[in-house]
Amino acid sequence: MGSTSMRRASVVFNVMRFKGMKRLSLLMVLSGFSLGIQAGPQINVGTVYDYLDGDKSTYLKRVFNSGDSTAFVKVNILEIIYDADGTSREVPVKTQADASSRDGLMASPARLIVPANGMQGTRLLLMGNRDSERYFRVRFIPVVPEKEDEFAVSGEECEEYKKTLSAGVNVMTGFGTVFFVRPKNSRFDSVIDDNPNNYRLRNNGNTVVLIDEFRNCSLKNETDCEPTTKHHVLAGKTFEFEKKPGREYRFNLVEGDAKKTLRIASPS
Repeated sequence: MGSTSMRRASVVFNVMRFKGMKRLSLLMVLSGFSLGIQAGPQINVGTVYDYLDGDKSTYLKRVFNSGDSTAFVKVNILEIIYDADGTSREVPVKTQADASSRDGLMASPARLIVPANGMQGTRLLLMGNRDSERYFRVRFIPVVPEKEDEFAVSGEECEEYKKTLSAGVNVMTGFGTVFFVRPKNSRFDSVIDDNPNNYRLRNNGNTVVLIDEFRNCSLKNETDCEPTTKHHVLAGKTFEFEKKPGREYRFNLVEGDAKKTLRIASPS
């Protein structure tokens, strides 16, 4: 991280580099368009990181539509698995039809019809093992509905919807979020080693710790700051930075509902 000399291998889900957080864009150019017109849905899912506490089993995620036409949104879920060497992979979760034997996260409903300037919600439900923390990528993807998409609309309504979009160039943008499912018996245990040259936080608990609004600023000039970042430190991992002369490091240490604001100064 520039002058902070972060060890990125031990710091997970850096919001500036996390590969899954890029917007999923689908450009649909329909006949009869005018370059001066932008028509269609514009969805917003709020935060891109969400957390299911150990004593909860469901989480309500809201999808907003600030556009001028209805948004038909598919919810797609993959589980993020970390292998022994620290690399990650994403695997599909069993389909909604197989919910009786499901081991993972499911969305109910998995198809949303969000009116223009309106909002709809889906409940994210964890089924199966919660002995250890689990991670999921949840994608909200707006689509032009087809019969096979299982939206509760008729073929005629689908055709009418397509006609309403044909007035302009339509950029339908989806969002990818990361969903943290804390273990049932969550435990926080952050061990801090703050010495003159380095700051190190090791997560000895069994659930993620958040380093939020991390800032690296000059002690002499408060406007001389590197970009603000967010870091997730998984269980057994370490967050660390090297202290540079004349710099101050500010961040919020978030452990579940507990939040502590820290300022770490380095001598000139």
